[in-house]
Amino acid sequence: MSENVGVTAPQGFTASGVVAGLKSSGDRDVAVVVNNGPEYSAAAVFTSNKVAAAPVQWSRQVITDGRADAVVLNSGGANACTGAQGFQNTHTTAEAAAAALGISPGDVLVCSTGLIGVHLPMNHLIPGVQDAILELSETGGGDAAEAIMTTDTIPKTNEYMSPDGYIIGGMAKGAGMLAPGLATMLVVITTDASLSPTELDRALREACRTSFNRADSDGCMSTNDTVIAMASGASGIEANPEPFTEELRELCQDLAEQLIADAEGADHTIAITTLNAATEAQAEEASRAVARSNLFKTAIFGKDPNWGRVLSAVGTTGAEFDPNLIDVTINDVMVCRAGGIGEDRELVDLGPRDVSVVIDLHAGEHLATILTNDLTHAYVHENSAYSS
Repeated sequence: MSENVGVTAPQGFTASGVVAGLKSSGDRDVAVVVNNGPEYSAAAVFTSNKVAAAPVQWSRQVITDGRADAVVLNSGGANACTGAQGFQNTHTTAEAAAAALGISPGDVLVCSTGLIGVHLPMNHLIPGVQDAILELSETGGGDAAEAIMTTDTIPKTNEYMSPDGYIIGGMAKGAGMLAPGLATMLVVITTDASLSPTELDRALREACRTSFNRADSDGCMSTNDTVIAMASGASGIEANPEPFTEELRELCQDLAEQLIADAEGADHTIAITTLNAATEAQAEEASRAVARSNLFKTAIFGKDPNWGRVLSAVGTTGAEFDPNLIDVTINDVMVCRAGGIGEDRELVDLGPRDVSVVIDLHAGEHLATILTNDLTHAYVHENSAYSS
């Protein structure tokens, strides 16, 4: 793939994805995204997992000044739980990229994804980074998106053209361990709008809050989750922060939906919406509890609209509601009404890929949707043999 999509859709960015030999499959495994300016605003959010990978530790330091000129990403190894040597390998990666690009290592973000507890093969990675920089182009966004895939079956990219004339582009990877604290898996977002680092940071955090933070595939949080945004200002258009935030939210939501749609082994993509909650936080908590219920997820896999498993999950949360008022609707059939039996559950068709679950708490006016997927034999098989 080599198209002007994703991170290279906005002006001022080049990218590439190459085969470095980190993956035994022979697929692309090293990507580089470069901001060519004239502005270099950047922001990022990272996993809240206390066991954070070396590239997360490095990139947290890099982003403190609100500037990043480039991002180096590799699949085929997470470089997590690798000690001082792992951090040094991340530092070496940034230095190699900086030398080839003629920039400061302190302006190079690094991201890794793959198996935890294994050192990266630096004899492959560094030549791969150098090769990727030689192949940088304004049409390399597609190749970069391919290079960051692990168990993903397809690359995830998107572009958004603002009515104001600037473009936002993005790429993402992730098919498992999708249970974020501040971000989910690896995501790089670019824009040719002009924004200050502070404006970009605020927009990114708010966009992530209702998109990536609400994509919850399997309840497992990665050590490497990173979402990066960079603004080149190459369009010459100064973005109004409020509309930009909503546009960024729309792009992030699309990427989050792509992640869940490609979840490991999934047969169903499930949107769980809790509405009429006392607070938005309570609505999110209730929806997430259902999304993380293995009983519920296996029921959907078996095409069983077992609404009792929805109620039992919601009942474990701190959400305020009267159990005698709650309604549950699955694929437009209200199977639970006022905490009791509703329409015949046999009316629910769980054949289609997309499943909608709506939980009405009748306790307020707030809502939140969590995206998840069913738990299948294929998921268990893939993750039982992941490191073998």
